[in-house]
Amino acid sequence: MTPEQEYDFYAQPQNQEPQGPPRRRSTKRLTTPVPVRFPPELLDEVKKRAEADDRSVSAWIRRAVEHEITRSA
Repeated sequence: MTPEQEYDFYAQPQNQEPQGPPRRRSTKRLTTPVPVRFPPELLDEVKKRAEADDRSVSAWIRRAVEHEITRSA
């Protein structure tokens, strides 16, 4: 489902009722934030790619770092 289709689906009141039992979030915690600065052009590209993947910028960067670590291991 594309983000637009999701929006249209959940915009309907009948699709806003929770289904099934509640789920707890993972107990896996993140560490303290690490400030990282990017040149404006690179940050713009990261934002575009994060949006295309329907992720936050932070989640996209974490995934990219994890990918690089596993790739070079």
